[in-house]
Amino acid sequence: MRLDPARIAPALTFLYRLWVQSIRYRDGDDLIPIRNCLDQGKPVMLAIWHEELFALTGYGTTVLPGRFATVVSDSRDGEIITQVLRRIGFATARGSSTRGGLKALNQLRQHMLDGRIGVITVDGPRGPRQEAKDGAVYLAHKAGALLFPVRSRPSSSFVFRRSWDHFQLPLPFCRCEVHIGKPLEFAQGRMSSEELHKGTQRLTQALHDALPGPSSEDERRAEG
Repeated sequence: MRLDPARIAPALTFLYRLWVQSIRYRDGDDLIPIRNCLDQGKPVMLAIWHEELFALTGYGTTVLPGRFATVVSDSRDGEIITQVLRRIGFATARGSSTRGGLKALNQLRQHMLDGRIGVITVDGPRGPRQEAKDGAVYLAHKAGALLFPVRSRPSSSFVFRRSWDHFQLPLPFCRCEVHIGKPLEFAQGRMSSEELHKGTQRLTQALHDALPGPSSEDERRAEG
């Protein structure tokens, strides 16, 4: 039995909004550089790991509602996700690494030129886990965008250990730290394949560096 996206998306959206509203996000002043870029009309992209998608999508709808655009798989499951994302204010570009990928990146670029913030799960859709692929760097260079690494750390979550990405589902009413690292910027002009590869390596490292170690308080909570 196939599920009709138009029928189930409203219920999923309602549940997602309730879930996200219960989460207490903390970002310090990390969002200020992104707001400054938007005020200056500079294109902005966010790079995230697939496993932190749930928490960071919710964070985006909380702090900058209606300002984001992202790539969604061109599949039946992707249609359900697309309908939910559009209901919470995201623009979408359809495609994947195996079908319509370049078209989706071009659509996302246009969304960014129209003033939205581009968001890419850089190790999706199938991994390897926490290894960035070239698409984000390619698009940031092509759009002249600043590429910000973004990480999250919920105080409590359910982790799907059997999934390729160890997907994190923050539990309702938890605290969630959001950390936004320093942006990567790429010189204009032609980018060689070697430069693209090095840029992707920089992005992988920047994402790892963006999440500091847990505080002493968090460690005590974990031990307790």
